[in-house]
Amino acid sequence: MRIRKLGPKIGAAALALPLILAAQSAASAQQADPLAAAAREAESELRQTFTNLQFEDFGPAPVKGPIYQASAGGRIIYYAPESEHLLFAEVYDRNGQNLTALAQNSTAARKLAAIDTSKALAIGPEGAPVVLEFTDPDCPYCRALDRFWAAKAAEGKPVRRLIFFVSGIHPEAAAKAEHVHCSPDKEAAFKAIYAGAAPAQLRKCAEGKARVEADAGVVRSVAITGTPTLIAEGKIISGFRQAEIEEFLAGTKALANAGR
Repeated sequence: MRIRKLGPKIGAAALALPLILAAQSAASAQQADPLAAAAREAESELRQTFTNLQFEDFGPAPVKGPIYQASAGGRIIYYAPESEHLLFAEVYDRNGQNLTALAQNSTAARKLAAIDTSKALAIGPEGAPVVLEFTDPDCPYCRALDRFWAAKAAEGKPVRRLIFFVSGIHPEAAAKAEHVHCSPDKEAAFKAIYAGAAPAQLRKCAEGKARVEADAGVVRSVAITGTPTLIAEGKIISGFRQAEIEEFLAGTKALANAGR
């Protein structure tokens, strides 16, 4: 009996066949996976829609289901109830428009309309750019912001701060705010308290107490939950966000130069 040997071409094909079948099987499985197909389609759409965006990795996010928008303390946040995720993010459309900033500015405009600014404690020269400031005497970031404003004033960039005290966070905040309102030189008392002064006896008076209570009502009405919170040129700035404040100051300087 003669045994016929397979030629080299037939032998190579026989060895390659399992590999081809395995690759085809893997490709078929990938094509059959709806998640993988959806990811490929989403990546393709991302590259076509945002052509200037450079990215390396792409894959599914942990967020599931619909996402809802909410306003908290002047800041827009997003919530995905299905996966119980809270997103602190900024949303842009395909034209580069910051939709989150637009929503925050709209919220700021509504809140600003509800505030009687004549009831605020005014600090800073008249005619300077105006900033509404919700602040707490015992908030370290508020004190840092006060030092920042002082530095900017020394640079020739003063602002007029319309102050509303937030007194429901730290236990001594209301008493210190009342002390400021009861002082003959309110601005000096404000700066001393924010510099860390601890008077042996805080001033008390009926007018000061009423002003603190009125500030608390404003804080509740506009749903301020964190300090410092600024409203500058119709924009809410939550926290001591120096880059955003610098941007506001640069914008007001440009407007002033244009008006000359």
